[in-house]
Amino acid sequence: MRAFVFPGQGAQATGMGRELADAYPAAKAVFDEVDDALGENLSALIWDGAIEDLTLTRNAQPALMATSIAAMRALEAEGADIEAASFVAGHSLGEYSALAAAGALSVADTAKLLRVRGTAMQEAVPIGVGAMAALLGLDFATAEAVAQEAAQGEVCQAANDNDPAQVVVSGHKAAVERAVEIAKEKGAKRALLLPVSAPFHCALMAPAADVMADALAGVKIASPVVPLVANVRAAAVNDPAEIRELLVQQVTGSVRWRESVGYMAAQGVTEIFEIGAGKALSGMIKRIDRAVATHNVGTPEGVVAAAAAING
Repeated sequence: MRAFVFPGQGAQATGMGRELADAYPAAKAVFDEVDDALGENLSALIWDGAIEDLTLTRNAQPALMATSIAAMRALEAEGADIEAASFVAGHSLGEYSALAAAGALSVADTAKLLRVRGTAMQEAVPIGVGAMAALLGLDFATAEAVAQEAAQGEVCQAANDNDPAQVVVSGHKAAVERAVEIAKEKGAKRALLLPVSAPFHCALMAPAADVMADALAGVKIASPVVPLVANVRAAAVNDPAEIRELLVQQVTGSVRWRESVGYMAAQGVTEIFEIGAGKALSGMIKRIDRAVATHNVGTPEGVVAAAAAING
């Protein structure tokens, strides 16, 4: 069994997807569709803009989705479609890419939703008030205990359970800084603040969750062709109403990536294809379950190799 997974923020790089667009008309059409949906030339920013501008949350989110769906369209052009997968999943914003790939959301609606999501997440907390930190070398239970101890009346939550030795905490800056020090005392190999513009996936994102509830209420969501393994549930969902609710919960909830990969492996998944920019998810997957083979599908060469692996 196979799963297709889609990367989240942090995977962005200037020039991502350009080779796909040059090699596959169907991939180029995705970038054109996203530009039209947003009423701006996002592709120019992706391919030739400053990385500082691309990394802005409001730009990075639709840009990463566009690159993922372009890779998906290129894969389809090589004869491997979404139904080659038994599950789809995405890391944070990648969940939207997964839903677009599985036909639950249109590409245009997904681009608009991610622009709203990125802007709302950025505006939910004033710059400098929140922070995120990666705690390396602690298991999830220990990292969660660190976050609770560090809170001291402020917000500090385990935001991303990425793999057995990497948990990201999010919340008020002072609380996250305390978590870094406590984590080191508890034996973390490393604990470091992340270069992010807002404290994602914690209670401070509640205003953004409200915005997304309104935005999602006005968008048609179909049943995905392939079940989605949802971030906040770490289990498969198909029902559009449930998906809509989980996408709202996801803004303030933890990304349960370690459990999601474990769930897919337990269902019999032995191969996972990372569709889009970067290789971050493949690295996490290898640390979660070495028995699961990974493939990166973000370049024309990666597309051809993945199609060959799928089509046998």
